Amino acid sequence: MEDLLAMASGLKPVFAVLLAVAAALLLARAVRESTAKIFRRVPRIREVITLGRNPLRLVLSLIGVRIALAATSAGFDWFKPVSYVLTLALIASLCWLGVVVLLIVEVMLLSKYKTDTKDNRRMRRLKTQVMLGRRVGVAVIITIAVACVLLTIPEVRALGAGILASAGLISIVAGLAVQSTLTNVFAGMQLAFTDAIRVDDVVVVETQWGTIEEITMTYVVVHLWDDRRLILPSTYFTTTPFENWTRKQSAILGTVELDLDWGAPVGDLRAHLKETLAGTELWDGRTGVLQITDAVNSLVRVRILVSAADSGALFDLRCLVREAMVTYLQEWHPGALPRQRWAQVQEDGPKVHSGPRSIPGGDPQDTSTSQFFTGSIEAVDRRHSFAGPGKEVYEEREENSPED
Repeated sequence: MEDLLAMASGLKPVFAVLLAVAAALLLARAVRESTAKIFRRVPRIREVITLGRNPLRLVLSLIGVRIALAATSAGFDWFKPVSYVLTLALIASLCWLGVVVLLIVEVMLLSKYKTDTKDNRRMRRLKTQVMLGRRVGVAVIITIAVACVLLTIPEVRALGAGILASAGLISIVAGLAVQSTLTNVFAGMQLAFTDAIRVDDVVVVETQWGTIEEITMTYVVVHLWDDRRLILPSTYFTTTPFENWTRKQSAILGTVELDLDWGAPVGDLRAHLKETLAGTELWDGRTGVLQITDAVNSLVRVRILVSAADSGALFDLRCLVREAMVTYLQEWHPGALPRQRWAQVQEDGPKVHSGPRSIPGGDPQDTSTSQFFTGSIEAVDRRHSFAGPGKEVYEEREENSPED
C-alpha cells in the first residue's frame, strides 16, 4: 500500500504537467481563433497570427507547467534547477511572442490605408515610421530579455553592482566606441519621423536614380532603376543634399532637347508634338511646350517641356517624344537635321567697309534696336537699375563708418 502511495505521489507531477500542457494548448487555440475572428477583415492577419501560434503555445505551456510543478513538487530536490530552466525558457518565449505581437500591430496599422494609388504619400510615410518603430521595439524587447536572463544569475547581479559604481567611466568608453553606430541610429529615427524620405520615394543620390526600398536604424537601401541596390548610411541623408522627386507629389516635369539646323520648321514641330502628346496616356495634360532656347553657331536648340503623373511615366514619355520628333524630321524635314557648313573663301579676301552700313529708310547712326543697355531711354533706365546703389549712398556709408 505504501508503495502504491509513493508511486502515485511520484506520478502526481507528471499528471499535473500533462494537464497543464493540455489546458495551455486549448487556451492558445481559443485565443488564436478569437483573434482571427475579431480581425478577419484585416488583410494578411491570418498569416501573421499563424506566426504567433507556436510562441503563444509555448508561453502558456511554460506558465502552466511552472504552476503545476510548484503546486505538486515544491519539496523535491530537482525542483529548483527545473524551475530555473523553466524561467529562462519563459523569458525567451515571451521575447518571441513580443516580436510577433509587434508584427501583428504593424499589419493592423498598415491595413487601414490603401496602397493602390499613385500618390500614396500618407501610406508611405506611415509605413516608414511603423517599420522603423517595429525594429526599435524588437531591439528593445531582445535587450530586456537578455538583461532579465543575466539578472537571474547571482554572480552577474553581484557584478552589476560594481559596474554601476563605475558607470561614468564605462559610459564614456562605450559612447566613444559606438559613436558612429549611435549617430546612424539617431539619423535613421530622424529620417523616419521628420518625413525627409519615405519608403517608395523616388530619389536621386550619387547621380543615381531609384526608389527608397528599406529604411533601417543604421542604413537606407535605394533600389536603383537597373535593379541594383545602393546601400547608404542613414547619416548620408541628414548631411548630404539629395533630390526627392516625390516629397510633395508624384507629378513631375521633364525636358527633351534637340540640336537642329537653322532651317528647322518650328511650327510643324509644335503641331507634331501636340499630336504625339494627345495620342499617348503617358502625358497627364498639364504641360507640353516647345521652345527655341538657344541659337548660336550653326545649330538651334529646341527644348520640349512635358509633364507626367510620376517619374516612371515621365521617362517613357521623354523617350517617346524624342523618338517621335527624330522620326518626323527624318521622314518629312531631313534638311532640318544638324549639318556642318563649309564656305569657299575668295583669294582676294572679303571686302571691308570703312563706314556704317546704310539701311534703306533708316538712320545709319540709330542703334536703339541693337543695344540692350544703351541707345534708347528704356535701355539707359535699364542700365541704371543694374548700376548699384548710387554715389550718394556710398558717401553716406563712408560718413557713418567708424574711424580706424
